[in-house]
Amino acid sequence: MEITIGKNIKDLRKKDNRTQEDLAKALGVTCQAISRWESGGGYPDMELVPAIANYFHVSIDELFGYHGDREAQIQAIVNKANAAINALGGFLGEGHGDLTDTVEMLRTALEEYPNEPELMIRLADCLFYLGWQKNGVNSKAKEGDPYQYDDAERNKENIYWQESLQMYNKLLSLDIPTKYREASHLFMIHMYKYMGEYEKAKAIAIEQPSVHSCKEVLLTLATVGEEQAKYEGELIITLLSHLHGTVSRSVLINSDIASSEYGRKVLLSLIRLMEAVFPDERCGKVHWDLRYLYLILARLESQHGEHSKALSYFEKGFDHHKEYCRISTNAYSYSAPLVAKVSLEKGQFQESPENFWAITMPQFSDEFKKELKKNEKFKECFE
Repeated sequence: MEITIGKNIKDLRKKDNRTQEDLAKALGVTCQAISRWESGGGYPDMELVPAIANYFHVSIDELFGYHGDREAQIQAIVNKANAAINALGGFLGEGHGDLTDTVEMLRTALEEYPNEPELMIRLADCLFYLGWQKNGVNSKAKEGDPYQYDDAERNKENIYWQESLQMYNKLLSLDIPTKYREASHLFMIHMYKYMGEYEKAKAIAIEQPSVHSCKEVLLTLATVGEEQAKYEGELIITLLSHLHGTVSRSVLINSDIASSEYGRKVLLSLIRLMEAVFPDERCGKVHWDLRYLYLILARLESQHGEHSKALSYFEKGFDHHKEYCRISTNAYSYSAPLVAKVSLEKGQFQESPENFWAITMPQFSDEFKKELKKNEKFKECFE
């Protein structure tokens, strides 16, 4: 037992990034005593055990090697933070859920559990989202230039993003799992770009694996038979989603392309590709992407007076939204030939916000909304 408690004290101290001097000062003992416990040369007096457990915010049972309380408490906090993030449903900006209380909860938790990676990355993530909610991503156009540019000077003043970047940098200085490192890089690239720190953003991006060597691609090369078919299907679904994001952004960031027939044809061609992959119309996660693509097309066509096309595209987007909401609360299996080996467990769908239509409808003109209101099918879009 003496060796176990000493090792546990050392592990907890290092996990919280505390020194032997920190612990010795808190307990009123010498550093030599701490060193002796941790090396197995002795153990603390029993009257010190409650104070040691309290210092590390663990139970006495955990201090002696019976784990559970600390992990359970941290997981409960992480679950609350995840629920708050998921409730955003991918939407940012004011009116889409306020993360202020979640940020304060995570700050308080990190005071109790310093340098706990799960808490640190959730706080950094929430600060990124909160910064977007409070200040948005400001951009501005340049005369004679069709592209939109980030208002870097204003974005640099975003105090939430400043704190988020500090947290991500601190997290990257620790020995953390690859998934946390990848997530940190993704959010940091976004913020550095928005704040005009383009060289920092590119420096991080350059160090990442290319698309040719990402795990999704490599798993298709490392397997055979049914397992390979499963990974190939998952890769197809992932690539379609990223293609949707990349193509739609490329169209919308350039006003000349967004206002052109060419831009609309590109979006429609992408939709046709997705529909070809899922001829049975059981699109799973891709219902999310098709919903957005059709709604973007509806908005662009309505802006060009093509109301018949716009109404048709809106209805298709509406149908994909309804189907996504219907299937996203349960387990799911694809059936189209290319993805038939892919299945999703319950909870693997991104949550769609309850106020989806309240967020979406302001993008459309009053004239177009007036046409939509004539159809009882779209009643829920205005409730």
